Amino acid sequence: MIDQAFVDATAARFADCESRLSAAATENPRQLKDLTREYTRLKKLLEKSAQLMKLKDDLQEHRAFLTAEIVDPDLKGLAQEELALLEKQIPELERGLMIALLPPNPNESRNTIMEIRAGTGGNEAALFAGDLARMYTRYAETQGWQVEFIDSSPSEVGGYKEVIFSIQGDHVYRILQFEGGTHRVQRVPVTESQGRIHTSTATVAVLPEAEDLDEIEITPEDLRVDVYRASGAGGQHVNKTDSAVRLTHLPSGLVVASQEERSQHKNRAKAMRVLRSRLLDLQRRQNETEMGAARRSQIGSGDRSERIRTYNFPQNRLTDHRINFTLYNLEAVMEGGLDPILKALYDNDTAERLRRINITPESSILSPTA
Repeated sequence: MIDQAFVDATAARFADCESRLSAAATENPRQLKDLTREYTRLKKLLEKSAQLMKLKDDLQEHRAFLTAEIVDPDLKGLAQEELALLEKQIPELERGLMIALLPPNPNESRNTIMEIRAGTGGNEAALFAGDLARMYTRYAETQGWQVEFIDSSPSEVGGYKEVIFSIQGDHVYRILQFEGGTHRVQRVPVTESQGRIHTSTATVAVLPEAEDLDEIEITPEDLRVDVYRASGAGGQHVNKTDSAVRLTHLPSGLVVASQEERSQHKNRAKAMRVLRSRLLDLQRRQNETEMGAARRSQIGSGDRSERIRTYNFPQNRLTDHRINFTLYNLEAVMEGGLDPILKALYDNDTAERLRRINITPESSILSPTA
């Protein structure tokens, strides 16, 4: 059975969290967000614990019934069926409980800024960067998420030298967090007259979007603001006014631009969103380095220098090198069919996190007789 001391301790923490929520709503908005997250996590733990305790009680009752001297044959058959179902359900629920025990990632519920840049391969790399941008926007559409383009540098032959956009919706960062890195494509470019296969790359950065409650302070003295005329697609009005905005954050040297809107004010607001998200990511990386706990599991760090995936068009094959995962349905993937690879990455990361903190069915939340 589950250790009752664990249940009691969790229930006490849940009650304390619940009592503090109402006060935080008016006194400390930042604390309210953290408490709400902790409240949800503890509630889930208690629900899963109660469900697991009930199933284990049912399991013991069925086993006792089947060992009784006088058992009706029909009832015995039903009990055996229910016992088999319980023996299947309990390990699944135990795993769910162990996952609920993992330290929550505070960024999981955030919106996301994606930055895609052409790498090696010239025009073909730009075309591939455009294909990746389309792939992610198509996937976002299937999830009911909203995509908002912030800045782009189109290539002369199509695609992008660079494109930056935000994706807003439920748990966007949790789902897309492992997409950061170098993506490699192997295919015959449209400009190739002799049918030779070329290899090109594009890099992807995935940033959790900064929120108003984050302690990211940017003073006017820290910024240099430049305005200029937008280039490329956008209409005559865009190209005739100084609507594009470039922000330079002097302390860090970060530079962000936006030119997708006709309004200079809107472009500045978009650029600020990207700048705050980059500063948040920079802060996170610095904190991890200082603590000596930079997370580099087999999923990888998400750095754009790390090659994570190959898209082989002649063989209709996608391979994620971090988890040795292969799909032979590349056309569907490029149309936004990313669920299989994203689920495999998330499941693998969860298993790795469980292994690192050594949570098993024999952990202290369960009694020795569980």
